[in-house]
Amino acid sequence: MKQIFLTLLLPYLSLYAVAERPNIILVFIDDMGWGDFSCFGNEHAKTPHIDRLAKEGLRFDQFYVNSPICSPSRVAISTGQYPQRWKITSYLSNRDHNNKRGMAQWLDPKAPMLARSLQQAGYATGHFGKWHMGGQRNVADAPSISEYGFDESLTNFEGMGPKLLPLTLKPGQDPKKPGRIWGHAEILGKGVRWMQRSKITEGFVDEAIPFIRKAQKEQKPFYLNLWPDDVHTPFWPPVDQWRDGSKRQLFLSVLEEMDRQLGKLFDHVRNNPDLADNTLILACSDNGPEKGAGVAGPFRGYKTHLYEGGIRSSLVAWAPKLMNKKVQGTINKKSIFSAIDLVPTLLEITKTKAPNNANFDGESLPDVLLGKSNLSRKQDLLFRRPPDRDSFYGVEDLPDLAIRSGKWKLLCEYDGSDPSLYDLTKDRGEKNDIADKNPKIVKELSQKVITWHKSMPADNGPQLISTGK
Repeated sequence: MKQIFLTLLLPYLSLYAVAERPNIILVFIDDMGWGDFSCFGNEHAKTPHIDRLAKEGLRFDQFYVNSPICSPSRVAISTGQYPQRWKITSYLSNRDHNNKRGMAQWLDPKAPMLARSLQQAGYATGHFGKWHMGGQRNVADAPSISEYGFDESLTNFEGMGPKLLPLTLKPGQDPKKPGRIWGHAEILGKGVRWMQRSKITEGFVDEAIPFIRKAQKEQKPFYLNLWPDDVHTPFWPPVDQWRDGSKRQLFLSVLEEMDRQLGKLFDHVRNNPDLADNTLILACSDNGPEKGAGVAGPFRGYKTHLYEGGIRSSLVAWAPKLMNKKVQGTINKKSIFSAIDLVPTLLEITKTKAPNNANFDGESLPDVLLGKSNLSRKQDLLFRRPPDRDSFYGVEDLPDLAIRSGKWKLLCEYDGSDPSLYDLTKDRGEKNDIADKNPKIVKELSQKVITWHKSMPADNGPQLISTGK
């Protein structure tokens, strides 16, 4: 009799366990500026599906990613650690280029992956979209995405395993004769399919939704990466949305189309009560915008820069049944935190044990993410530029290091020379350098960031400067 009772009760216990452990969807957008969502001030394009998430959820004004360029930024949000620890400090390229810059060829699978921790705790885990943490160009011996803790994956031309590869079409071009991008990426894993780049985010969404349904059927909570690359050049909107064909207008068209395609995923969650009541959606960008394409709002700088425009990201968090209802639809302007903080935070929210000896650089801030606190991380945020980006977008001799410490932002060279200091409570745009007026603060922050820099594995940034390359 007892066995019969337990058998009848088991499905309800499983459902209760799922309800206690929320689903996570992380939308990590490639090369989108802080000011590109219309809910963050874009008046030239509309992103209504993201805007609705923001209206029903919470926006964060002072959220940072941990690198101004994609591969290291992706490592940080996946591991909870500074990407320098894994010698991924710029975008992963071909083998020789990686060696020249003093970088690893791919992320070591031993890294404390959020996905693996959740997988081991019973979550279904899926990655759909750009990867770019190993397996690209001629680096065809990288680990598959599944080796990092994912049950299922579908990526693009910068990852190992099944992939969607982009076809291109211009206005007036014969639709039966599309172009191809990265055709040789077929060497990076079996299961290649080709589809129009203008629809490729929807292709990833169309794989993600069955993954979600399968997890529900198996009564498992799920963790899902949906990482679009639409707003990374080259821009390929639908042929009827090319506007005047300029870089800026193509970007805006692609941005709007990406939002429309993501809306299919958001609506699937919102229209399913079991999902809507127990899913946390996070959406942000991996780094600042490309010059001439996206915009960084009031902030200085672009992708690859350690100025605010390169490292601030427009985070939207949506979980209406889990969040503090009093703050829904508002902006948290006080909390200072970053992508490395998301890993320990999500582990705590999902009641998942961290890996042994993970040594996260991130701090767990669940009450901040769910709108119950406006505190900040306790430790300073520290940054090192990509080794191959000492000058970019017309700016010569970009700062090598940066630190955000409370209201202060300091940038300097590897040895602490040429410091600039900004009070971000008064000068968000980093326009008024007050280093000369605050020598004690400059000395203190310079020593902190140099000490951190020297504690990290080195790349070849200093050597590339000395050789002029």
